[in-house]
Amino acid sequence: MDWSILQGRMVQYRRHFHQYPEVSHHEVKTRGFIQKELELLGLKPFSFSGKDVAVEIEGRAPGKMVALRADMDALPINEETGLPFASKNNGTMHACGHDGHMAILLGLVHFFKENQHQFNGSIRFIFQHAEESIPGGAREVVEAGGLKGVDAIFGYHLWQPLPAGTIGVRSGPVMAGADEFNIRIFGKGGHGSMPNETVDPTLIAAMAIMQIHTIVSRSLNPIEPAVISIGELKSGSTYNVIPDQATLSGTVRHFNPHVSKQVHKRLADILAGICLSYGAKYELDYSYGDPPVTNNEKLYAIMKEKAIDLFGESTVVEMDPQLGSEDFSYYTDRIPGMYTFIGVGNKDLPYGHHHPKFDLDENMFVPTVKLLSDAVVHYLNNGEIL
Repeated sequence: MDWSILQGRMVQYRRHFHQYPEVSHHEVKTRGFIQKELELLGLKPFSFSGKDVAVEIEGRAPGKMVALRADMDALPINEETGLPFASKNNGTMHACGHDGHMAILLGLVHFFKENQHQFNGSIRFIFQHAEESIPGGAREVVEAGGLKGVDAIFGYHLWQPLPAGTIGVRSGPVMAGADEFNIRIFGKGGHGSMPNETVDPTLIAAMAIMQIHTIVSRSLNPIEPAVISIGELKSGSTYNVIPDQATLSGTVRHFNPHVSKQVHKRLADILAGICLSYGAKYELDYSYGDPPVTNNEKLYAIMKEKAIDLFGESTVVEMDPQLGSEDFSYYTDRIPGMYTFIGVGNKDLPYGHHHPKFDLDENMFVPTVKLLSDAVVHYLNNGEIL
């Protein structure tokens, strides 16, 4: 394999994707570009959900099937990087690294197409839509049969918090489950000078927020990690009018589905109590989102071993659980999986994920292909290891 040629291809892929980002469930041109590149390699791409792109490569002999997955969607963010290949779609940006994920997966397709003689079994490559939405595109892929016949799956994230050149691994829960809730409080509006004639939904929303933030500290088991954050509050439109309604929304992060159900119940209890005491009403819409991502112990051992072999023990970092979510969890919920973090941060790239100035270190593309291909070949050629 000529790694310099492959690196050049992946950089070109990444910069094309970066210029033409598309948000969740609308990755139409992205999907078309990937399909064309796969067809140019003599492959026959297909789709499970109608929104993803998939392709398979057979090895030298029958055996197990491994899946490799990359996410395709961008974010509704105005880019501020000033890069020569900055987004040409106003208000949309690849600010999380999915442009690099797709480029790497295409690089892996090139690698395994050229090296089919190295492995037994087969590899399914899944370019998945809508990772950034709740629920994510992974659910649609799974429901459409995307894991049928698959024995194990590998995923990865180019990770800015880790220095470039490092590899983050963890066995067990690695990324949190994520839920979403939306609350509407119905009061009685009126003039700001006569609050006694109103039922103030803004006051009720403020009191609800204060109590909601006690759920983690006073209602959940202290050894169960969880986060509840209110990200949105809307009430009223002018300074001297008490409105009829207030709305708020937030997210819940957890590593245990039982915690998710506890939070849902406590939210309902808190809203019912406050609204009853002030004569208001409420609606609570609670969406159970992605479950936690859980890494298989044996796949973790393979990935760690290959990372040490390739890059040295000092480059491998044992990750703490991340309270960010990833819909890769729909795969690991059903079959053994391994989700690996690839460090792409350096002093010249200080901005984190989802920031309008986010960028990544493209020099990590080839090391990622080497790492994932080594792990996949090891798994496929070593029989019943799980």
